Amino acid sequence: MNGALKSLASSVGGAVLAIAETIGGAVTLLFRILRALFPPRYDAEGVWRSFYNVGVKSYPIVVMTALFVGAIMVIQTAFYVKKTGATGIIGYGVGFSVFAEIGPILIGLMFSGRVGANNTAELGTMVVTEQVDALRALAIDPLPYLVVPRFLAMLGMLTLLMVLGDLFAIVGAALTAQLLVGFHWRVLVADLLQSRLLDEFTMGLVKAACFGISISCISCYFGLAVRGGATGVGRAVNNSVVSNATAIFVIDFVVGYLYSL
Repeated sequence: MNGALKSLASSVGGAVLAIAETIGGAVTLLFRILRALFPPRYDAEGVWRSFYNVGVKSYPIVVMTALFVGAIMVIQTAFYVKKTGATGIIGYGVGFSVFAEIGPILIGLMFSGRVGANNTAELGTMVVTEQVDALRALAIDPLPYLVVPRFLAMLGMLTLLMVLGDLFAIVGAALTAQLLVGFHWRVLVADLLQSRLLDEFTMGLVKAACFGISISCISCYFGLAVRGGATGVGRAVNNSVVSNATAIFVIDFVVGYLYSL
């Protein structure tokens, strides 16, 4: 019995220490990034290259995700509307869920799976192949050269992709309402505009910006902390994806709670 308790305590303690190490490492990296931004010390060409790799290459999956988010929200809301006859809430229900909750979370998770995992793999491979050490040997700080451009690209592009996602979510909702549910798309759009969901829209943008910060810091932290060759890279990518998903849900809760005060 004592052995089982010791094993349980050891497992829980190890998990807590791992979480604390991840949070501490990501927050420390964030402060280092901010220090590199004032005054600006980063590779401007690398920033534009990261904007393309992070944003332009991600918009197809974001658009597809947003279309289905809007469609799913219409189907779920329409079931309640048909049951109660409260046709005036379909626009509000779709808009609130798309702008403030489901849309930011799903787009953030898709962005994390594509961009965050790829970022961790790239940096981890550079660490394993000693490219990062080569930069230090040439008196080049890896942080402004490798990390800051990725940070700026993820922060800026995820916010812009959220706006694009909101637009296509409305398109998906309108098409689904017209073709599958039996509501005219103009009714849905009119209800959406009358609902005055500016606060929910801005909340979604704030969440997207926070997601971009957390995804960039966590993915870069795990990438630069890779040890153990190719196996270590795979382990870092797995840890990065799990940590980013957890951070997205925690940030969503915190931002939503602060907006409700």
